[in-house]
Amino acid sequence: MFESINSKVVLNNGVEMPCYGCGTYGLKVYEDCINSVTWALEMGVRLIDTAAKYGNEEWVREAIEKVGVKRSDLFITTKVWNSDHGYDRTMEAFEASCKR
Repeated sequence: MFESINSKVVLNNGVEMPCYGCGTYGLKVYEDCINSVTWALEMGVRLIDTAAKYGNEEWVREAIEKVGVKRSDLFITTKVWNSDHGYDRTMEAFEASCKR
């Protein structure tokens, strides 16, 4: 079904999302996160999954900057933690994640 690292699926809103990505859950050591994300990006992965709860969003940004992939070429997912539910708190959490 998904033939290569570049395979994509079209979402209901027409956006193309890569089928394969690099998850960062459990990457709590700086070098591990930087290396994992860097290697994934160098291999052609264009979907990175992180979360504020993981504590590594800033490291993910550093790895992206290190490789030099344009942000517009990436699909980055994050998650809102339970304490950040509700419109205002969700928007604040979103903005904070974007800054990281």
